[in-house]
This record gives sequence, structure tokens and C-alpha cells, in this order.
Amino acid sequence: MLSKKLEKALNDQVRIEAASSQVYLSMASWAEGKGLEGIANFMYAQSDEERMHMLKLIKFINERGGNAHISELKAPKNDFGTFQKMFNELLEHEIFVSDSINELVHVTLEEKDYATHNFLQWYVAEQIEEEALARNILDKINLIGNDKGGLYLFDRDIQQITANSAAITPKE
Repeated sequence: MLSKKLEKALNDQVRIEAASSQVYLSMASWAEGKGLEGIANFMYAQSDEERMHMLKLIKFINERGGNAHISELKAPKNDFGTFQKMFNELLEHEIFVSDSINELVHVTLEEKDYATHNFLQWYVAEQIEEEALARNILDKINLIGNDKGGLYLFDRDIQQITANSAAITPKE
């Protein structure tokens, strides 16, 4: 059985994961509108992944005797300036999510809820991967600079990141 404090913290994370899905969906739509099909597909996949994270939390809360809440979300912005700025925001957002997960893990230790602590270790590992991927993408973007040919190749290559991660990442 979840404590009320932990149930609230988990529900707060449900909202963060839902908002993340919406942010990445907005980024995907923006990129698609700019003709950046590879980046758009990558961001659509990121949006789907965040939704999966949210659903995993919802099911866990309900299975542990809590009551998962679906809350209202603030609309994400829909203009990101440049694809470089967009990926900087992606990294900043992933760092925010990591901080939130870490705080949630801290609450599990305070509440001595080791089952939830164990469950959240998947999220801890996932966030390490998400931040590393965002940093790797930003490194590539910095290499490109303002080269339009480089952007074309990057847009094409980022589809491989999406395809490869889908092929090697087990869906839970």
C-alpha cells in the first residue's frame, strides 16, 4: 500500500511524464512543419516513449492500492526558433525529469517503501540514457554549425537513432 505522500509524489510524476509527451509532440510537429522529417520522427518517438512512461506509473500506482490521477496540462509552446535551440530544450527538459525522478526516489527512502524504490530504478536508468542521447545529439549539432548540408545529413541520420533504439530497446 502506498503512503499518501508517495501516492501524491507518484501522481506528480505522472503529470510530468504526460507533459513531457506533449512537449515532445509539439517539437515533432514544429520540426515536421520545417521539413525536418527525421527530427520530427525522432520527436514523435520520444513523445510516445514519455507516454509509455506515464502509463507505467499509472498502472503501478493503481496496482499498489493508490489512485492514479490524470490532471490537466498546460499547453506546450509551439515555436522553438532553431533545431539547435529545440535540442538544447530537450536536454534541459530531460535534466528536469531526472531531478524529479531522483526526488521521487528520495521520498521512497523516507517512506521506507522499497518496492516503489525498486520500481523506480528503471526510471533512473532510463533517464541516464535519455540525457546521454540528448548530449550526443547536441554534440553532433555543434559539429554541423550552420551548414545546411550537415543539417540535411543530420535529419536523415537521426531517423537511424530512432530505428536503432526501437530495435534494441525492449518495450515494457
